[in-house]
Amino acid sequence: MARFSACRTAAINSKSETGRAAEAQARSHLERNGLRLLAQNWLCRRGELDLVMLDGDTVVFVEVRYRRHNGWGGALESVDARKRERLTLAAQHFLQQESRWSRSPCRFDVVAIGPGQNTELNWLQNAFET
Repeated sequence: MARFSACRTAAINSKSETGRAAEAQARSHLERNGLRLLAQNWLCRRGELDLVMLDGDTVVFVEVRYRRHNGWGGALESVDARKRERLTLAAQHFLQQESRWSRSPCRFDVVAIGPGQNTELNWLQNAFET
């Protein structure tokens, strides 16, 4: 049993390290494009916001998605309706807690990072617009 737990812990640590690396890559890309970090891995009872950034006067809630393989669908496709709802609720909570940003325009972006040696980064702005 201990052996299974150690293997599972190693897999979880590896996954979280990969997630942190993807978030760092996304953050660096966004900062090179003029966005400024407000918060990273912001947690509340509603969920987590990977990156909260400022683009001019617009608060940008950024979901970072990484997929090691495209077999289960790509990174962009992994942001389904349930995930969008959780992000929206977390963003509302952020704006309630950080009242200085509550009157700013807001948008939701997704940064999708695909598999491979030359990991492709796809930044989709206004990802939740219909």
